[in-house]
Order: sequence, then structure tokens, then C-alpha cells
Amino acid sequence: MKFFGVKHIEDVAGMYNYARVMYCLANFLRHAYWDRDKLLAYRDKKTRAVVKYAYEHSRFYHDSFKKLGLRPDDIRNVKDLNKLPIFRRSELQKNIDNIISDEFDREKLEVDKTSGSSGQPLFVYLSKKESEFRKAKMLRANVSCGQRIRDRWLVITAPSHLSRGNLFQRIFGFFYPFSISVFEDTTQQLSIIRDFRPDVIEGYSSVLFLMAKELEKSGIDVPNARLIIGGADFIDEPSREFVERMFSAPFFDQYASVELEAMAWQCVEKGGYHIDADSVVMQFVDEEGEEVAPGERGEIVCTSLFNYAMPFIRYAIGDIGVFSDDECSCGRVFPVMKMIEGRKDSFMRFSNGRILSPRSFTITMSMFSQYDRIDRFRIIQKSNNVVEVVLKLKEGVKDEESLASSLEAHMRKMLKLVLIPMPTVLMESKIFLMELEQQEKDGLNLRM
Repeated sequence: MKFFGVKHIEDVAGMYNYARVMYCLANFLRHAYWDRDKLLAYRDKKTRAVVKYAYEHSRFYHDSFKKLGLRPDDIRNVKDLNKLPIFRRSELQKNIDNIISDEFDREKLEVDKTSGSSGQPLFVYLSKKESEFRKAKMLRANVSCGQRIRDRWLVITAPSHLSRGNLFQRIFGFFYPFSISVFEDTTQQLSIIRDFRPDVIEGYSSVLFLMAKELEKSGIDVPNARLIIGGADFIDEPSREFVERMFSAPFFDQYASVELEAMAWQCVEKGGYHIDADSVVMQFVDEEGEEVAPGERGEIVCTSLFNYAMPFIRYAIGDIGVFSDDECSCGRVFPVMKMIEGRKDSFMRFSNGRILSPRSFTITMSMFSQYDRIDRFRIIQKSNNVVEVVLKLKEGVKDEESLASSLEAHMRKMLKLVLIPMPTVLMESKIFLMELEQQEKDGLNLRM
């Protein structure tokens, strides 16, 4: 399963063309109130275009179509996508070179990577235009729940997304995020919030929940924000209500992924999650790949209507959701997803009282300099003192001990671990077993 909601907090501070992002944002906001027939026609048109492009410029999709005896003309609308198979992350990982469009130089594309919470990290390649498009999509979700252009906006995110913003943003303060690291101590994060006095607080839902627990425990007084935006992982409704009580502000949940950025979000009315139907086709399917009826649980399968450098067509995102045929009272025409059931996060609680979200570990892994040499990984809490990290390396990786040593140093630095050396490194079929052991006074210790 992909990390929920999943909102992947995209760094809007590094915008290449601020005017183009704002132009896209203005159009996106209008799209949500289009006539329904206009939206459906637009979506069908975009579906035809992306399918035709993928067939002509992506060897992977071209060959996949030919095996089925299909041509682009066979896909005339969204329903025709069901003629195509469902593609899973493992297939994309193995065929990454053949998926990327032949019109782009891979070395000149932006690259992002999934957190690997499913155990299988995927590298995603984007053109600059697509990156700006994604930023506008993310901003639409925030604006739709009440964010204003000059709000004091605090974002709790991964260190790789920290930025000072461009000159225009720093001067005028337009959608300018003030970022702090998700790895900061919870009390330090609250101290920064108290000093910064944000209008909007955005971050990983699990981290926001831990901050709320600290507020309850310590009685720290922080200024009231106007709204809280959560994503990137999942917390249940009672936990969201708890965050709202502690921060005295409404909590808005968002669903996104590294591959497709914002996909669904709550508006002020909270009548469900509005699906970004002008930029993604979201289908809900059963185990046989057939679309389920509204109100039924289904695996979420997505087709991006804007990814051309690296197309995503009928891509299994790794989550379970419930589609709804209800309409939100806000008046937006976008279809509504009732709930997301994927990636339900559980916290890691240790004997000395420290609590960590698994997100801390997956972010740490995704920031590892040799992350592209890891085929998959698994993080398992064995007890209240021990966490096991299991790695499977990609074919051809030979210097296992060197990689293990580098990863050990990286995790020690990111998670503030203290090393406890082991006599040998256990290896079997290119799988490392590493343990994170927590002692009563010394905190987390990495044993390898």
C-alpha cells in the first residue's frame, strides 16, 4: 500500500514559473464548478490524448497495447480504459527505461521517489511543466479548504522538501511555505509554531496527531491556527477530531501520492473527498479488475491525464477506497470518494515512552543516497525495544557490506541513533537483517 492519503507534501517554494502555476491554479478552481457534461467531455478528451501519446512514445505501453491487439483508437472514453490491464508498481520498476517517453532526456527530467511504505520504492520522472502543474493541483486542494494566498503557512515535511522559497515568494509572501523538518523533536516543533503563529499548519497526519498528544500532555499554549491540513499517512476520524480540539482549528484531510500528487481532498463542507477528475481518472475495482458499485470497497486504480514524460495508465496505487455517488453541498461537480482505507498507520511505541510514526523510517529510507539500489524493504516492530529492518537489494548489487555500513550511518544521523555494533552482518539472498534497539535511557540504538 502507498503511504496515505497520503498527502505527499510537494515543495511549492521552488517554482520555476510562478505566473504559470497561478494561471493553472485559477483554471483548476474553475474546473471544479464546470457543468457535469463539460467535465466528462474534457476528461474523455484528455484520456484519448494521454493514451495516444503513451502508445506512440512509450515502448512499455506500446508493447502492452500490441499484445492485446489494441490501438489508441480503441480507447475513446474513460470506460474504454477497462479494455486495458491494471499495471502494478513492480511492473513499472522493472520497465522504467521503456516507460519514459522517447521525447524526453531522462537525465534532464526531475526525479522524485515514493517513500517505499509498500516496501517497493518507485522513481518518478517529471518535466518542469508537469512539476508546476502538480504544484497548482496541490494548491487547489489547500485553497478549497480555506487557505488564502498570503496566509502564514507552516509545513512540517521531509528535509528533502525544505526550501527558502524564490525571491518573489519571499518578498510578497504569496503561498510561501515556512518549512520545518518532520524529524524535529515534537516539543521543538510546537515551539516553532508558537513563535511563527501560522494561519495554516500542514503536515503528516501522524505527526500532527503526536503534536496534539504533546499539547494535551504538556499544556503548552500555542496560538490558534485557522486550519490544519493533514495527509501523507492515515489517522482515523476520532484522531482527527482530537487534533482539532487540541489546536482549536478544523482538520482537513487530503489524499495524494508521489506519482500523481493531489488526487482527492476535503473541502470546507467535508462532504467526502473531491476527486481531481480533471487530472486523474480514479477507478475502484474488485479482485477481478471489474469496477465496483458506489458504496462498495475497491482497489484504487488511477490514470493520470497530465503525466507525459512518465505516463501512468491504469496504475494500481496500492490503496483501498469507497467511491460515492453522493454530491457535496459545496456545489463542486467533481465526484466524491467516501473514504480511503489503505495505509492505515500504526505508531511505534517504545519502552522509554518515545513514540515514532513509521513514516519517520520510510522518509529516512527514501533519503538514503543509495536508495535506488534497494529493490524493497520492510520495517517490522518486533517488540517495544526492537525494530527489524529487512532489505532486498536489486540484482547486480555486489558491495552489500559497504551499503549496509552507509545505511547504518544514515539512519543513525537521521533518527539520532546510537550504534551498538554486532560481530557479523547477517546476509541471506541479498537480504540484510538490522535491528533498531531502544534502551531505557539512551533512546534508539542501531544494532547491525
